[in-house]
Amino acid sequence: MTTAQRIYLDNAATTPIAEEVVEAMIPVMRDHFGNPSSTHAHGRKVKGLIEEARGSIAKMLGCSPGEIFFTSGGTEADNLAIRGSVANLGVENIISSTIEHHAVLHTVEELHHKNGIGLHMVNLLPNGHIDLAHLQTLLNSTTKPLVSLMHANNEIGNIIDIETVGQMVHQAGGIFHCDTVQTMGQYRFDLSQGHIDFLAGAAHKFNGPKGVGFIYINKKNRIHPQITGGAQEREMRGGTENVIGIVGLAKALEIAYREMDAKKAHLENIKGLMIQLLRESIPEVSFNGDAEGSSLYTVLSVSLPPNEAGSMILFNLDLAGISASGGSACSSGATGGSHVINSLYPGTNRTTVRFSFGKQNTEDDIRFTVNQLANWYGQKS
Repeated sequence: MTTAQRIYLDNAATTPIAEEVVEAMIPVMRDHFGNPSSTHAHGRKVKGLIEEARGSIAKMLGCSPGEIFFTSGGTEADNLAIRGSVANLGVENIISSTIEHHAVLHTVEELHHKNGIGLHMVNLLPNGHIDLAHLQTLLNSTTKPLVSLMHANNEIGNIIDIETVGQMVHQAGGIFHCDTVQTMGQYRFDLSQGHIDFLAGAAHKFNGPKGVGFIYINKKNRIHPQITGGAQEREMRGGTENVIGIVGLAKALEIAYREMDAKKAHLENIKGLMIQLLRESIPEVSFNGDAEGSSLYTVLSVSLPPNEAGSMILFNLDLAGISASGGSACSSGATGGSHVINSLYPGTNRTTVRFSFGKQNTEDDIRFTVNQLANWYGQKS
């Protein structure tokens, strides 16, 4: 079985690059090789491509081009926002949650232990959502807080209300950083509303190239670079820009916005079909988080009943030609299981599989996958 013949249901880890994106990147690789920091014609041409991409992204997000800075991906963007807020904006306390991506969790934990920054974890409701009442309590009881909460969880898909959280944070005099890596390209953003201070995105989550992302920094926030050594990105990030990736990122986001409504309808149907078929085939199945409520339409975290096949489920799916994950692929070598599932369901003996959907997936993909699971856990669908 070739890679092309396999069923790919791990789109939350990364997505296949769109052909239009490849076509946009090829001329940059082949013809436009100048260093964008050079002042001659070769350099000016490439610099122009970067600024064109920046302007395109800013227009789609409703912000100024001067508020968009290119990075190597979401992890760097999260680090820049959090570390910069602590170093330059007077942050004394950080409010986050135990189910954030490790790009956030590891960073805030380090700042807590090494820099003495107060660290407070907001409570979670039984369905995995943020307890907004507890968030308000934390905001009322902390000074100069930075709130770092992701728009949609990368493992269970739960979504927060950015407008509500942003208003709460700003009314308390705080700063709001939002990791939108899973939702960029899936939802439209209007950053002109001012609810978000820092936002992170990564191209490979919306059918763009790996190794490139961006950070939105609201113009009222002035922070210093974390990577020094050059004046690139208006002195916010040293190092020669990844021009090929930047062009690909902008094209990928353009396509995502153009196709968003049709893609959303298609994937809501795909996700709904999988929920329906799993319930019919495996009566004891359940779904982690708020799968049928305020949840990202590209992610379904499936909780399977205790079974001797559970420890081998990902391996068996792989053998059957299905690519899925047990949690975040960013920690694929870890042996401690998913920190998200452990936070929500401590001590559980059930098996979790995260299926995440892309525009290339079909109903036949879902039926085949559920049939394989039914062979191990229930009845054939």
